[in-house]
Amino acid sequence: MVNDDGTARAERHGTATNGGNGTATSESIGTATGKDGGTATNRGAGTATGATATGKARGRPRGRPRSFDRETALEKALLAFWEHGYEATSVSDLTRVMDIGAPSLYAAFGDKRSLFEEVVQVYGTRYGSFTDRALAEEPTARDAVERMLREAATAYTEPGHPHGCLVVHAAANCSTPEVERSLRDRRNANIAAIESRVRADAAAGVLPPGIDAAALARHAGAMIQGMSQQARDGASREELEAVAEIAMSVWPRTGTHTG
Repeated sequence: MVNDDGTARAERHGTATNGGNGTATSESIGTATGKDGGTATNRGAGTATGATATGKARGRPRGRPRSFDRETALEKALLAFWEHGYEATSVSDLTRVMDIGAPSLYAAFGDKRSLFEEVVQVYGTRYGSFTDRALAEEPTARDAVERMLREAATAYTEPGHPHGCLVVHAAANCSTPEVERSLRDRRNANIAAIESRVRADAAAGVLPPGIDAAALARHAGAMIQGMSQQARDGASREELEAVAEIAMSVWPRTGTHTG
């Protein structure tokens, strides 16, 4: 066929057949008329083998999202928050250390605050459970707190991860009220658990009945939180153990109970 301006125009007809053998055939026919009135016909046929063949070009197939190990990525996020705190750890910092893109982070963990909440849960189970174990396993409040302080000296200075306590350090300079409140509630819950044990010991005669349980529990909480900061400032395990020994010297050893 010929265009209005006298130039040659090619016409293409394409068919594609895809059977069970995955083979497709396409045919194109082109006719051109020159100035001398002659015509030329060009017929070409080609075959293509594949899952799909069409006469029109399609866009590139979408690439698969990069897969990643969720637990490994979560541990990397935990270490980042532990080292830098909540506020100073940005989403770009997280995607870099976790080696994933922002869309993958949001799809797998939600937003930054949701990720941090999961991190704190994992931290409490994997690194911070020594306080709960001491309260559950030791026979008296004094024994439990002494064990807490001794194990804190070890846990807060262990190599292979940031020093100190994530729940204490992440609250530093935190300007997100929900995060600040959540961390504060966790710290206060530990103090309340110690106070409950002190009261129970006082009622059982293990500690003097008039003891100030709330003050004694807060003293223990202040020591644990202070040891966390001291560890981040470079105090060794031995130095923190010496601090723990002095801290326990203020505790009354027994009440009227002699068993």
